[in-house]
Amino acid sequence: MSDHRNDVEELEAKSATAARLFDIRRIIGGLFVVYGITVTIAGITASDADLEKAQDININLWTGLGMLALGLFFLVWLKLRPTAPPAPTTPATATTPATSATPGTPPAPPAPPAE
Repeated sequence: MSDHRNDVEELEAKSATAARLFDIRRIIGGLFVVYGITVTIAGITASDADLEKAQDININLWTGLGMLALGLFFLVWLKLRPTAPPAPTTPATATTPATSATPGTPPAPPAPPAE
C-alpha cells in the first residue's frame, strides 16, 4: 500500500510540474514576443514605398513594439505570480460524496441516526 501511495504522490508532483510548464501565460507571452520581434524587424527595414502606402505611419514598427510589450507583460506576470502547486490530498482531507457540493448549493443533510 505504501508503494502505491508513493507512486500516486510522484505522479501528482509530475502533473503539477507539467501544469506550470504549460501555463497559458507562458505560451501567449512567448508567441507575442516572437511575433513582436519579427514585426518590429519588418518595421525597422520598411522601405519608403511601404511607408507611403500607410500614410507615412510605420504600422509594422508600432504593432511590433505593442506586441513585444504585451508579450513581455505576460512573461513578467508569470514570473511575479507563478501558478501555485495544488494542495496535497490525503485520505483524511479527501472529499466524500456526502460532503462535496457544487458552489451555490446547500450541503446534503446528515444521515438519520441508526436505531
